[in-house]
Amino acid sequence: MARRFTVQGTNNAFICVHCACLVQPLENGSVRNHCPQCLHSLHVDDFPGDRASLCGGLLEPVRIEQQSKKGWMIVHRCQKCGAEKRNKAALDDPNQPDDWNALIALSQRIH
Repeated sequence: MARRFTVQGTNNAFICVHCACLVQPLENGSVRNHCPQCLHSLHVDDFPGDRASLCGGLLEPVRIEQQSKKGWMIVHRCQKCGAEKRNKAALDDPNQPDDWNALIALSQRIH
């Protein structure tokens, strides 16, 4: 399968389907793909930014990982199909950064 990457036009505001938070686009040129309040997401991508997934399931945050080049990564598991996806934490967004307390709570979960 050829990789499609269409980030342009995908950094849009949305309402979180888990907690109903109004989520604003990122300001740093990247794409917002999870709720900064509850850290949930939707399974909409096959590859980052392509919006090609037909699953559409709720991605639940299950753990945090530290990567040397990308920083803190939120690992999500799809409640519909079981796929795991990694999303970079948005701690540096000036308008709506990820909730630090939610990230700490997630890091303390036993997996």
